[in-house]
Amino acid sequence: MSIITDDGNRTKRIDINQKNPNTKAEKIDYDRNFENSIRPKSFDTYIGQSALKETLKITIAAAKKREKPLDHLLFYGPPGLGKTTLAGVIAEQMGVEIKITSAPALERPRDIIGILMSLKGGEILFIDEIHRLNKVAEEILYPAMEDFFLDMTTGKSQTVKTLRVPLPKFTLIGATTKAGELSGPLRDRFGIIHRLEFYTDEELSQVIKRTAGILEIEITDDGALAIARRSRGTPRIANRLIKRVSDYALVKSDGKIDKKIANKALDTLKIDAFGLDSTDRSLLKLIIEKYDGGPVGIETLAAALGEDVRTLEDVCEPFLLQAGLLQRTPRGRKVTPATYRHLGYKNAVDQQSLF
Repeated sequence: MSIITDDGNRTKRIDINQKNPNTKAEKIDYDRNFENSIRPKSFDTYIGQSALKETLKITIAAAKKREKPLDHLLFYGPPGLGKTTLAGVIAEQMGVEIKITSAPALERPRDIIGILMSLKGGEILFIDEIHRLNKVAEEILYPAMEDFFLDMTTGKSQTVKTLRVPLPKFTLIGATTKAGELSGPLRDRFGIIHRLEFYTDEELSQVIKRTAGILEIEITDDGALAIARRSRGTPRIANRLIKRVSDYALVKSDGKIDKKIANKALDTLKIDAFGLDSTDRSLLKLIIEKYDGGPVGIETLAAALGEDVRTLEDVCEPFLLQAGLLQRTPRGRKVTPATYRHLGYKNAVDQQSLF
C-alpha cells in the first residue's frame, strides 16, 4: 500500500526506536512513522466501531462482486478515533493503493488537479479535514466525484475553451471533525456517510494491549484498563499514553506496567481519573471562577487561555461535551453540576459567594 504525504512524497522509512529526534521535521516523521507502524491493516485487527466495520465488510464484498470501485465515503467524528486508519484498512481489503492528503494542502487548483490526474482505476483518495477545502478545489471535485471528469479551461478572454478530461473511476474518502461545515453539494456526493464513536474502556484496553505487543512492552490487564480509563475514549490518546507510561515504568520500576505503575505515571503527567489534562481543567476552572459557570463565548475563553479557538473546539470540547462536563448554549459555553463535583467545588452557589 503506497501512502502519499501532503508534500507529494512517499513517507520516509525511519527507525521507530529512534531517540530524541532533533529537528521539527524529524519529529513529524518520527510521530508519523510510529502511527503507521501500529496501524491495523485488516478489520480483524482494527478494534472498535463494530457496527461500522460490519457495514463496510458488506459494502466491500458487494463492490468486489460487481468489480467496481466503492462509493465515495465520508467519515466524521472527533479526532483520533481512527478515520485515517480505517481508510487504509479499506484500501487493503479492496487490494488497491491509497493516496493521502489533507484539505489545507490543496490550496491551488493545480494541487487537486495533479492528485486527481495521478489516480489509477479503483484507487482511493483520502482527504483529511475535508471541511477545510476551499471553494475552487471543491468545485473541481464535483464533476470528478460524480461523472469522473475534470473540467479544465484553456486560452484567454474570447479564445477560452472548456475541456472535459476523463478520469479513471476512483473512490474518495473524506474525513472531518466538523461535518456541519461541509457544503450541501459536497456532502450529497458521498454515497456512504458514517460517524465514528468514542471507544469504551474495554475497547481501548484491547487497543493498548495490541500496541504494547507491537512495541514489546509488558503490560497487565489491569494496567491496560487503568490507561484506557484516562484516554478520553480515543485510541490516538491511548497509544500516546502507553509510550509515556512505559518510560515511567522503565525508569521507576522494572519496565512492567501494572495498575499501580500506570496510575502513578498518569498522575505524574497530571492526567486525572476522568482523562482531563491541565488544559481541560484550566478551561473548566476559568468558566467557573471568572464567568460564574457560564455561559461565555468560545472566543473569550480562547483569548483568556492563550489558546486557538480551533484547538478548544476540536481537541478539548468533544470529550468534555460527551462526558457531560460542558454544555453549548446559544449564549456560549457553560459547565454542569458534574464539573463542580469533579473539580472539587462544593456547588455553584458556594463558588459564586467567593466573588
